Amino acid sequence: MPGIIKIVIVEDHPIFRMGMKELINREKDLEVVGDAETVAEALDLIESLRPDLVIVDLSLKESNGIELVKEIHQNHKQIACLVLSMHDEALHAERCLTAGARGYIMKHEASESVVKAIRHIMSGHIHVSPGIMSTILNKFQKQPDPVSASPLTRLTDREFEIFRLIGQGLSSKEIAVQLGISIKTVGTYRERIKEKLDLKNSGELLRHAVVWVETGR
Repeated sequence: MPGIIKIVIVEDHPIFRMGMKELINREKDLEVVGDAETVAEALDLIESLRPDLVIVDLSLKESNGIELVKEIHQNHKQIACLVLSMHDEALHAERCLTAGARGYIMKHEASESVVKAIRHIMSGHIHVSPGIMSTILNKFQKQPDPVSASPLTRLTDREFEIFRLIGQGLSSKEIAVQLGISIKTVGTYRERIKEKLDLKNSGELLRHAVVWVETGR
């Protein structure tokens, strides 16, 4: 139907995905036309359905949601992305916007703000909290405060992805298989991450990563 905003949801938790779908479909001008659990499924749906907007969970089981955002931004620039995450907006929102997302909301706020975020994005705006928007704008005027910035902001996207997978309990071999790189390369990334986060050994890296995955901090 003309005027209907078509949406695809990419979320690997079925109950949350179903709830989000039901919430959005209550709106007369919004329709969830497809949903997926993995990046591969999402890309197939995007190719066949050509949605107006894709809602992406940042932490997917088999991949980092930010990689999907980059893929969409590179190959389907007309499709907007809204990122959902359980993790601290102050750390991740700017990273997601840089990757090409048009908005970022915390999962625990999704039921109250997802419809508002969709409408805001589809009207041509960026949707993040006022505090984060203020922080981003301030960066154009001055250098960020290195004391207040989270150490995780020092990580590249690939380092950050490997850090997340370590926190999910994957071994170096499992990470290598999932990302299509060598175990030696994973080891190099692990050393870089330890250096940037000032961690003394692999045990500290594992504990730090697990705590981040569980708490977002």
